[in-house]
Amino acid sequence: MNAHTPSQLWTSTRLHQARLPDAQRLNDRILAGYAGLSDEDYSHRSHFIAGRFENLYLQRGKLPGLSEVLAFAEESARHILGDTGLLRCGFWLNAMEAGHTTSEHTHEENDELLSAVYYVAVPASSGDLVLRDGPLIVRLTPSPGIVLFFPPDLPHWVEANQSPGLRLSIGMNFGPAD
Repeated sequence: MNAHTPSQLWTSTRLHQARLPDAQRLNDRILAGYAGLSDEDYSHRSHFIAGRFENLYLQRGKLPGLSEVLAFAEESARHILGDTGLLRCGFWLNAMEAGHTTSEHTHEENDELLSAVYYVAVPASSGDLVLRDGPLIVRLTPSPGIVLFFPPDLPHWVEANQSPGLRLSIGMNFGPAD
């Protein structure tokens, strides 16, 4: 399997994963850049729940290594979706400190065709991704360098970060380009 051929995981819903080549180098760059961000670097924030913004939005160029991650995810999404024409990719950061969770939600807000999450930093005990597939609950323990692709209408959430470290991921939605 080549780097851009995502493998399918088992559920009644189609889940795919891909491993980013050279992920450690890119993750190190992303983490170093994230540590240097200030409030002014974010274009906006959304989903203020339990004292934190779950979604942090910024320009691609604000974070070293981010463009490479998004390009890999976009190429993998094209492979999963087949010939759908040009895709747009919306993205945001999800930074979870100790005790933080991400509430249950879906990504079916516009005309998304596919959603994804890329894992930058995932300390042990920092929260599983939980997906509700009808009556089936799927719990995935993520690892850095993995991109997980799933349908935008699939309900999901992240359990509490029980570690003392930062859990950092990049959420994405893929839809038709305007």
